[in-house]
Amino acid sequence: MPTYPTAEGRTTKNEMKELSHKGLEQRFEQAQKRGEEFTPERLSTYRERLEYELGVINRMGFNGYFLIVQDFIGWAKNNDIPVGPGRGSGAGSLVAYSLGITDLDPMTYNLIFERFLNPERVSMPDFDVDFCQESRQRVIEYVTEKYGEDSVSQIITYGKLQARAAIRDVGRVMGMTFSEVDVIAKLIPERLGINLGDAIKEESRIRELMETDPKISNLMDLAQKIEGLVRHAGIHAAGVIIADGNIVNHAPLYRGVEGENVVQYDMKHSEKIGLMKFDFLGLKTLTHINDALRLIERNRGKKYLVQDISLRILASTN
Repeated sequence: MPTYPTAEGRTTKNEMKELSHKGLEQRFEQAQKRGEEFTPERLSTYRERLEYELGVINRMGFNGYFLIVQDFIGWAKNNDIPVGPGRGSGAGSLVAYSLGITDLDPMTYNLIFERFLNPERVSMPDFDVDFCQESRQRVIEYVTEKYGEDSVSQIITYGKLQARAAIRDVGRVMGMTFSEVDVIAKLIPERLGINLGDAIKEESRIRELMETDPKISNLMDLAQKIEGLVRHAGIHAAGVIIADGNIVNHAPLYRGVEGENVVQYDMKHSEKIGLMKFDFLGLKTLTHINDALRLIERNRGKKYLVQDISLRILASTN
């Protein structure tokens, strides 16, 4: 777990508790301004739930994770970067709501915290955080500056040769024309995950061409041999690793096209060796909403926040 720098050298447990209770009181104030009423019984229910969640998070050792996520989300909001209200199982956490990670009150909607973190089924926490697509990179640059370039990295993805791609690549190397190869490639059935062996069994026209044309038979034989091999490397669309200390002590790196640090283990294997993944998703919808709000402010003189609009949309669909 990466180390979160706490105020005045406090433990992450104490930092979490203080920020969560302070944040919950602010949420109460916001709700009361909206006209919601809080009886002593209701306030007690919220505070009991908060203490329960804090206990589970502390026992599972995820204080640092929550603190890091609330920090970069808070920075984004303070720097006018649109952030989504929260989605997935993380929206069931009252601690997340109190820390400003999510903007949806889980108590109002009877959302279950154990769907996100369950002490009986230990799994890594995973907040899917949506940022405006145009500003996502600014948030990544912020965490890179805060935790150090040596400790922050994006995650590699490996593109494998699927059935059609294997045929097209082999055909090109064999000197066949695009139209010749395209005829064969288009005969592969439109089914997710189909391999060439199954395609040959299912599609009689492929078998006929293989039997009548030795070149096609050779093409299919070679394509089956390279099918499934890694063809190229890319960068995961959302995942960012923040490590405790220099990341090369845990995993090999390579440089992306734009000079990014990229862990050479894919997402699944990065988590397997203990690296902590954070999701920074770029959402075009937030960009469009933000552009619309800027136009409203410029033309009508009314200022709205993306978070407010997102919550109104959620309320109207409930």
